[in-house]
Amino acid sequence: MPQKEALQNAAESLQIGGLTRKQLQKLESKEKTKKDKRFEAVTLSLPILCGLIAVAEYLYIPDNRPNHDPHMYLYVLFGFIAAYVIYLVVALIRQAGGESAVYEKVHYKAPRYAALFLLAALYDYLTLKTGILTQPFVPCMNFIICAAVGDRMMLWDCTIHTLLLLFLGYSIGVLLGLITGIACGYSKRCRYWVDPVINFLGPIPTSTWIPIMMVVASSLFGGAVFIIALGSWFAVTVASMTGVHNVDKDLFDAARTLGAKERQLVFRVAIPHAMPSILQGCTQAMGSSCTAIMIAEMLGVKSGLGWYMTWAKAWASYDKMFAALFVICLIFTLVTKSLDLVKRHVLRWQTGVESNG
Repeated sequence: MPQKEALQNAAESLQIGGLTRKQLQKLESKEKTKKDKRFEAVTLSLPILCGLIAVAEYLYIPDNRPNHDPHMYLYVLFGFIAAYVIYLVVALIRQAGGESAVYEKVHYKAPRYAALFLLAALYDYLTLKTGILTQPFVPCMNFIICAAVGDRMMLWDCTIHTLLLLFLGYSIGVLLGLITGIACGYSKRCRYWVDPVINFLGPIPTSTWIPIMMVVASSLFGGAVFIIALGSWFAVTVASMTGVHNVDKDLFDAARTLGAKERQLVFRVAIPHAMPSILQGCTQAMGSSCTAIMIAEMLGVKSGLGWYMTWAKAWASYDKMFAALFVICLIFTLVTKSLDLVKRHVLRWQTGVESNG
């Protein structure tokens, strides 16, 4: 604690000289030895080295079966290697200018990028080079890339349908979940009536509603929206209700003492302090929505990436099925990453509290 207070006092005294907290931390960090610098250089070079290993494996190990249009996989490998090199150069330039955040991020993620290149090389060896993973049921990366490029227009159309269905159902579920969750967390009367509904619907898996919706709903699209919205509603309702209910009651008493009205208590006290829990519920809702949309498209909806995978499997086009699977993984990763960025932006005050604490 004395050391911490001394650092804070030093930070305040150095503000006159224009030093920021990050600059102060940089001054406090110990100088790197030659061994540390060599280790960093090796770590940063690993993705390039492993990428070239993947290229060498693909070029110099004989194929176990015919490989049509073999250059597509090479283009992708060289594209990722080039992207990493550009990323690294930008990080080094910014570090030379005094901004080390990008460099630290590249240094942290470099082993992951290297592992991905090695994983791609291992997968290619097990499929195209040796046939240990049976073809065509487990196609090699070049087959998957060629299938994605050849059927790109249909994949794009299915991607648009999936995103439309996902965000429509998710938005409806989150909006209704926020209303019911905040109302139940703040009002005991609302919680009295909604609690039985939550306890009744909570244990039921989302996929259980799909056969019912296929019969009851006037359209399969509307039924799928309802299923996605239902799963999102439940996750956001529970998280919002818990977050608002756990807000310190002293905060409400202090706000009432200052003359706050009920509306201000909800929007100025309850919601801001429950925001971490609310955003966590939104993240969980997106996970359940992604699962529900794939099941709905595979079982009933006549469009989207889930439908495309079922269609490709029916025609034994396993390369197209795997291409759709990679697109699904990419979309859901980007969506989850976007939600995480929104969460960090909204809760940026928590970082300030932690750094000041």
